[in-house]
Amino acid sequence: MELTEFIVPAVDIKEGKVVRLFRGEFDKSKVYPYSPEDLARIYEEARFKRIHVVDLDGAEGGVPKNLMHIRKVRSVFGGEIEFGGGVRSYELARNLFEEGIDYIVVGTLAVRNPDELERILADFPGRVILSIDSKGGRVAIGGWKEESSITPEELAKKYDPKPIWGYLYTIIERDGSLEGVDVEPYREIKSSVGKPVLASGGVSSLEDVEKLYRVVDGVVVGKAIYEGRIPVEGLKVT
Repeated sequence: MELTEFIVPAVDIKEGKVVRLFRGEFDKSKVYPYSPEDLARIYEEARFKRIHVVDLDGAEGGVPKNLMHIRKVRSVFGGEIEFGGGVRSYELARNLFEEGIDYIVVGTLAVRNPDELERILADFPGRVILSIDSKGGRVAIGGWKEESSITPEELAKKYDPKPIWGYLYTIIERDGSLEGVDVEPYREIKSSVGKPVLASGGVSSLEDVEKLYRVVDGVVVGKAIYEGRIPVEGLKVT
């Protein structure tokens, strides 16, 4: 597998700007000098197969706020797009698929309203990625602000028999920290499910990517790319 297939670059959008949060804290964000569509265009030129787009305003508020920018991203990136951030209804999921989004990423919906998620899965099998966001050993929801009583393994096993595409497993304590990855949580979740697992949180270098290469099916990378630790042609380090 090529790195452009294994790495899934992130485009995190807040108020129309590309940002990265520090450990999921909305008041600790860093803004980068690219529009979402500029970044997507760079990823297209670098021949990445898939990108991970997040509407952080949607994650925090429950409804996506940056759909205009997401349409622009879709117009310049020819590969697959997975989108998350406030996808909490069947109608929104359907609209996103009609807009050309390939996969939706849901987390809060799976915990708070599983019946609604079942509706989506019935009509759009294989196009939902279950976001498992781990904080202190429990699944965090509501833009990572609320801690549920469910463990990551419990949530994963509940949905593994269902027609989801797979999982995005994020270790919130490491997300946006550039402190490196801990492979063991990903190894554990991967051993307990049968569907693909994407890792997220703490990647700081190509060495971290290599550590995950034989453990999971892909890795979402944001800050390490933005900061030039994993070079991508066309991106300038600022």
